[in-house]
Amino acid sequence: MPFDDRGHDRIEQRLADVDLGAYTAGRAYRPSPATWEDEMLYFLLVDRFADGRDRPAFDLARDAYRADRAPWHRAGDGWCGGTLRGLFTQLGYLQGLGVTAIWVSPVFKQVAFAPSYHGYGIQNFLDVDPHFGTRRDLKDLVAEAHRLGMTVILDVIVNHTGDVFAYAPDRPHFPAWDGSRYPVAGFRDSRGRPTLPFGPIDLATHPQAWPDGAVWPAELQHPDTFTRQGEIRNWEYDPEYYEGDFFSLKDVDHGYHLRAPDGRRLVDQFVPRPALDHMTKALKFWIAYADVDGFRIDTVKHIEPGATRALAVEVKEYAQTLGKENFFLLGEITGGRVQAFERLEQTGLDAALGIDDVSEKLEYLAKGYRDPCDYFGLFRNSVLVNKGSHTWYGSHVVTMFDDHDKVGRRKARFCTGSDAYQALPLAMALNLLTMGIPCLYYGSEQAFDGGGDDERFLRECMFGGPFGSLQSTDRHFFDPTHPIYRFVAEVARHRRQLLPLRRGRQYLREISASGVPGSFGAPAMVGGEIRSVIPWSRIFGGQEVLVAVNTDLGSRREVWATVDSALHPPGTRLRCRFSTEAAQIGHELPVEARNGSAVRLDLPPAGCVIFE
Repeated sequence: MPFDDRGHDRIEQRLADVDLGAYTAGRAYRPSPATWEDEMLYFLLVDRFADGRDRPAFDLARDAYRADRAPWHRAGDGWCGGTLRGLFTQLGYLQGLGVTAIWVSPVFKQVAFAPSYHGYGIQNFLDVDPHFGTRRDLKDLVAEAHRLGMTVILDVIVNHTGDVFAYAPDRPHFPAWDGSRYPVAGFRDSRGRPTLPFGPIDLATHPQAWPDGAVWPAELQHPDTFTRQGEIRNWEYDPEYYEGDFFSLKDVDHGYHLRAPDGRRLVDQFVPRPALDHMTKALKFWIAYADVDGFRIDTVKHIEPGATRALAVEVKEYAQTLGKENFFLLGEITGGRVQAFERLEQTGLDAALGIDDVSEKLEYLAKGYRDPCDYFGLFRNSVLVNKGSHTWYGSHVVTMFDDHDKVGRRKARFCTGSDAYQALPLAMALNLLTMGIPCLYYGSEQAFDGGGDDERFLRECMFGGPFGSLQSTDRHFFDPTHPIYRFVAEVARHRRQLLPLRRGRQYLREISASGVPGSFGAPAMVGGEIRSVIPWSRIFGGQEVLVAVNTDLGSRREVWATVDSALHPPGTRLRCRFSTEAAQIGHELPVEARNGSAVRLDLPPAGCVIFE
């Protein structure tokens, strides 16, 4: 393994200089999980999660809502100081929460002249940004996570680079896509000026290009790496959303599909460009170097399906050579369930993230403003996306309700607004105990409530620093005694122990207030709201687990709820494993002959129960 004179990893300037064998020789790599639907994911932005410094804990009575918000507001626009070493110090916090897989935001080196703290403006695909730490810090983080029984999913970008070149002339507003190729002034230097030639850089002539100018590794400096067609304006127009730049980020040309005589793209006939091979080799490097367990691939909608498929095949095959038989590829696929299904089938990705109707319906069902049939129907009606079994969702869809973008939705966390905090456990229960691979967004377990006119309000600092949640500064939020943290940890424990809660089929159960014949039906909205007990069953291998939540935040609710008559005939009993009302735990319910088989559920306001 190459080192510099300070004992640090020597960063290769060319992919041709990367010797994967030198990184893998004599190493034992962590095997993949047997199935990813068993995992509980946690997504964090490195810059906003932990900086390793010791600060006082946040105190709501003392620290919230300072009078002068301007410095706090400005701080949210730039680097705040979170690091990989800081994340390392909080792995125990995540383990205690029940997290089994950490999804880490992009850590690669960013363009030097822009505050791209989020990690999506990459300038060097073979290095870690110094704001986050070093490559060795990433390797150490993964090794420690593995020691604690957690896997690590690294957020990667192959669709675009950072803003590494300027169009000619360099304009204040980036040119719009119109199907033609624009001339380029040059690669940008460390100050963002297009002073470097647009092509392979000779460091003898332009030594200032390394390490903060142009784009690296050097193979990406060929002009044909980029489509050079300006910024996407119509996000639904093909080919614009494939060929255009993602705002100021520069689109990479992975190749093209051959077309039928009528102009249709032939998905199975893809002609790759060299840039696709370069991106694939860079991803292999991070598997070999850091022993990561999966990639979350950004903006899959904007990558040609053939390119995604070629990349997925090579990455998975390489991971298998290291003993990672089930290396996870999670694609951000916006545009709804049908498009997500089609992309997964076309490309070989394992799961989809960013399916708009899943997160929206989950959030507003928990808040009492969506029909339960709408949310549970997402899974039951999988035939609408050409899947005959609703179990497809269990291992192919990642579910979450808070995230760093809220694409197409108002920029607000779940807890923004009145009564949202009281409903937060219901959202957590729906996320963790219904089908899909559950993912929590950092800070939700501490009831972060950011909301505003842009994404910064979704990205407060867990460690406090200059941009803490609730408009605070210099107070940390790593509180394992927080009621929501404790709720999640307890629910996650039962999810780990009960196989049906991870892999089971799912059925929304009918309810009745009286239990008399003919009175049972699906929980229904009244006056645009649902204030009721919502029960569902998860069934796997002949075992049924009954879960229920009460979306009435102010009143206790009692209902009869049906269960599976074959598994729970009248005369059998269900035992309470978990309840937000501790006195119910261990209590048994008799199964009675009502609507087949049914039990009488009694839930406190905003309550949650698990029976087996």
